Amino acid sequence: MRALVALLFALLAAPAAAQHYPAHPVRIVIPLSPGGTTDVPGRMIAQKLSEALGQQFFVENRAGAGGMIGSDFVAKSKPDGYTLLLTASPFVIAPHVYKKMPYNALTDFAPVIRIATGPYVLVVHPSLGVHSVKELIALAKNQPGKIDFASSGNGGAQHLVTELFMYMAGIKLNHVPYKGSGPAQQDLIAGIIKVSFVGTPIAIPHMKAGRLNALGVSTAKRSPEMPDVPTIAEAGVPGYEATVWIGMLAPAGTPSEIIAKINGEIGKLVRADEVRKLLAPTGMEPDPDTPEQFAAYLKADYDKWGKVVRESGATVN
Repeated sequence: MRALVALLFALLAAPAAAQHYPAHPVRIVIPLSPGGTTDVPGRMIAQKLSEALGQQFFVENRAGAGGMIGSDFVAKSKPDGYTLLLTASPFVIAPHVYKKMPYNALTDFAPVIRIATGPYVLVVHPSLGVHSVKELIALAKNQPGKIDFASSGNGGAQHLVTELFMYMAGIKLNHVPYKGSGPAQQDLIAGIIKVSFVGTPIAIPHMKAGRLNALGVSTAKRSPEMPDVPTIAEAGVPGYEATVWIGMLAPAGTPSEIIAKINGEIGKLVRADEVRKLLAPTGMEPDPDTPEQFAAYLKADYDKWGKVVRESGATVN
């Protein structure tokens, strides 16, 4: 009888908690560095949620170890909706490249919503003398392993996106990992490194200034910010697709009613024209979905990058 009464109270308490949520400030942990592709939209979303729900949603950056430090903090937080994780594509890559993980990316979190998606842009330094994906592939086949490509670190998203490109194009480039995207970008602009996949905000200004040539975008459709740049799939590697995404998760066990409420609020705000315009400079487009759809998307992306890691041999000690 006591167990039944406890269960009844628990069932009644969940909708009530969601109805009054949030009753105090909410922490949004971003497991990546400030000022990046995830951080800028994350702070904008936190501000809009604060305005919509009447409680402060504040961002806390906990970067390090490929996003594991911040993600682990959220995984071990109380599942009450007051500690959330706003993360990106590296979330499903890290489990495959790190030998030890303090959490399970698929079972220790409750997917809330995929917020936005966007492309990486395949760029080359003009001194390489190529102006299309097909020309790059032809040159790489003539000089296997001789052309350097830059990434922000071994086993990161930039590295893996390039590994997928090499695998599907049947070529071999030489990987030069940097400690962060800043140094990699500097050497790319200087022509020390000739090839890289970069974010849209980096590609557009340097492309316009003639410092880089954009050969293709990694997504299945062209970017509205770069409509003249073809997709890599249509430019010479059929079927190629690598999407950058940002999304929100909560600790496993967070009440479904609270997850549904957060999902609904974020879905409304990212569909608004104002937010769409604010996201545009980051290269990201609103792409909200349901918690169930996001869970399926995460599993598919997890499996995809696991295969790429196995075939490339990428690892981090």
